[in-house]
Amino acid sequence: MANRESSTEPFALLPDGTATEAKNGPAEGGATEQTAAQQPSMAWLLLREVVETVVLALVIFLLIRQVVQNYRIESHSMRPNFEEGQFILVNKLAFKLGAPSRGDVIIFHNPNNVQEDYIKRVIGLPGDTVEVRGQTVYINNRPLPEDYPHNQLAPNSHFGPVVVEADHLFVMGDNRPNSTDSRAFGPLSEDLIVGKAWVRVWPLSQFGLIQHYDLEPLPATSGGS
Repeated sequence: MANRESSTEPFALLPDGTATEAKNGPAEGGATEQTAAQQPSMAWLLLREVVETVVLALVIFLLIRQVVQNYRIESHSMRPNFEEGQFILVNKLAFKLGAPSRGDVIIFHNPNNVQEDYIKRVIGLPGDTVEVRGQTVYINNRPLPEDYPHNQLAPNSHFGPVVVEADHLFVMGDNRPNSTDSRAFGPLSEDLIVGKAWVRVWPLSQFGLIQHYDLEPLPATSGGS
């Protein structure tokens, strides 16, 4: 019979479970220490994800602001096509990728106060001679048909002629009798342009792309004075 005292198994006389604990270490204590070590790591990962998400959202917002900007109409100078309180989106890349054309509705900084923005319609381009006789606009001594809704001037109105210099535009409000435009501050420097009126977003009942009207003076053989 084997002598228990002479047994070579070091844990032969220990209570059940003690041998396992001695071999593997305290199971519960080790797990607690491991969990505690993992918690700071998990918290840091979560914080980093939040910071990365916020930074990414900010970058996307700033990039979008370089392309599109929202504006609230603050005046009645573009009635009946634009009313006070309406919101529009402005395409700020439109004239970086192309040149303005007659009929474009643009947003620009007030030449007399660049902190203030105006909305008007392009009537004259660089090199044009613009004149108003009665209720008709003349471009290079030719009548300019304006087949879109606008409030006309008085029959005895007169302005000009004015020559639009290079890199400038002649702009007018659709509400002609009540608009501060190139008739007041002269041709507009293209450096002051913010962008082109693109989408009307408010009110929702009028949501959609802002309609563009092509404006071209009558041929010299058909009009003039």
